Amino acid sequence: MAKPNKKGPTRTVDITCAKCRTLLYKYRKGGKGALVKCFIERIVEDHTTSTCQCPGCGQVFAREMLIRGTPAYKMIGGKVHMK
Repeated sequence: MAKPNKKGPTRTVDITCAKCRTLLYKYRKGGKGALVKCFIERIVEDHTTSTCQCPGCGQVFAREMLIRGTPAYKMIGGKVHMK
């Protein structure tokens, strides 16, 4: 499988917790589909204290995994919102 584009997209989105609306990440997202995964190298600002856990309510919103050989967070459906 091909690796994600090194240059990355220029559009940034805010990723917030669906439960308490706390800002989790600012992320460079490509495409116009739903947020399924976040490649770690594309995260611009990380507002979490522990990996994949909301600092506001403590909810686990993603899982760490390798996607196409690159470290990424696989989002759990309905746990995060993208704006």
